Amino acid sequence: MKGEIAVQLNNLRFAWEQEVVLELDRFEVRQGEKLFVGGPSGSGKSSLLSLLSGVAQPTSGSVELLGKNLSSMSDSQRDVFRADHVGYIFQMFNLIPFLSVLENVTLPLRFSNRRSARVSDAKAEGLRLLRHLGMEKFIERRVIDLSVGQQQRVAAARALIGGPEIVLADEPTSALDETNSRAFVDLLFQQCEDTGATLIFVSHDSILAERFDRSYLLGGEES
Repeated sequence: MKGEIAVQLNNLRFAWEQEVVLELDRFEVRQGEKLFVGGPSGSGKSSLLSLLSGVAQPTSGSVELLGKNLSSMSDSQRDVFRADHVGYIFQMFNLIPFLSVLENVTLPLRFSNRRSARVSDAKAEGLRLLRHLGMEKFIERRVIDLSVGQQQRVAAARALIGGPEIVLADEPTSALDETNSRAFVDLLFQQCEDTGATLIFVSHDSILAERFDRSYLLGGEES
């Protein structure tokens, strides 16, 4: 239900090689909310997304998504939960080089029955997302033959397919020009609104912040 808490962190502390990278007393995001997360390099933005996805585990404190405590899950349970409920646009894309553009986009449906069940035709849905991102001409091309900006758009379509409840985006517009950046954010917003997904969007580009419901500056103030 919209307005319920989708993401909640309490007394969180995350250290890497004994150096504290991130500390948050309380952090909440409501279902359907679009949150912009900013902050300087080294403030813990990417670490926050790793914790929210269950890729990393907190040194202390709790991470809850959709009412589930990720810390109480095994590694395999977190993998299944992430595949079912989280779309992650990685900063380094993490695309599969020997697969085509369309195969990369539809790949999450192979690992999640929950997301696959929401899509009646995987190819048609992949094409729809790619078309919105201006990538329909490249569906059969290998991703290693694409530009960095094109790969970024493929990674976005892959994260959105199957309507995950939570979408995490790590610097997703860094390689896009202004026109493609606007189209990218438009698609991201529209897709999240269509499915009621919660969006947590990390970026250095503070100009984008005004488009979001709320912004959160790591090491600073919320607005």
